[in-house]
Amino acid sequence: MFQGFKEFITKGNVIDLAVAVVIGGAFTAIVNAVVSSIINPLVGLFFEADAAGNFGPKLTGLYGEVTFPLGDLISAIISFLAVALVVYFVFVVPMNKYKERQAAKNPAVEEETLPTEQELLIEIRDALRKGAASS
Repeated sequence: MFQGFKEFITKGNVIDLAVAVVIGGAFTAIVNAVVSSIINPLVGLFFEADAAGNFGPKLTGLYGEVTFPLGDLISAIISFLAVALVVYFVFVVPMNKYKERQAAKNPAVEEETLPTEQELLIEIRDALRKGAASS
C-alpha cells in the first residue's frame, strides 16, 4: 500500500505540480508588488485615473463617463507572465535536466516492436504460398 503511494508521489508530474503551486503562490505577492509600484504608474502616464483609481481609456455613455480599466488587465497579464517565467526557469528547466541525466544513466530497455498490419499480411501470404507449394 505504501509502495504504491510512494510511486504516485515520486512521479514527475505530481512533484512538478506541487512545486508550481507552492512557488507560484509565494511569488505572486512579490510580482503584485512590482506591478503595482512600477507597471501601474507607467500605464498611468498614458491614461488618467478616474475617481475609483482605475485608469484606461474613457468613453462618454448615456449616464456619464465610463473608464475601461485596462491597467488592471495589463497588471494581471504581467503578473502571470512573471510568475510563469520564474517557475519555468527555476524549477521546470532544472527538473528536465535532472530527468535527462537520470535517463542517460539508466537507459530504458527497448520494448519489442510489434509487426505492422502490412508485415503480418505479407507473412500470411508467404506462409500460404509455401503451404500451397509443398502440397
